[in-house]
Amino acid sequence: MAHHKSAKKRILVNAKKRVQNHSYISTVRTAVKKLRAAATKGELQDINTLFENAQSLLHKAASHGILHRNNASRKVARLAALVKKTTAK
Repeated sequence: MAHHKSAKKRILVNAKKRVQNHSYISTVRTAVKKLRAAATKGELQDINTLFENAQSLLHKAASHGILHRNNASRKVARLAALVKKTTAK
C-alpha cells in the first residue's frame, strides 16, 4: 500500500484511466467486429462508412496512447485490405 500522498493519488488516477482506456478499447473492438461482419456478409453499402469509423477510432486510440501507433496502423492496413478484397468481388 502506498504511504505518500502522491502515490495514493497515482493509484486513484491510474484506476480511473484504466477504466476509460478499457471502455475505449471496447468501442474500437466493436467497430472492427461490425466491419468484419459486414465484410463477410458482403454489405457493400455499409462497409465504407464502417471502415472510416473503425479507422478513425484506431488512429484516435493511437494518438491518445491507448494503442501503440504501429499496432493501430497494422490493424488499419489489414482492415483496408479486407475492404478492398470485399469490394473487388
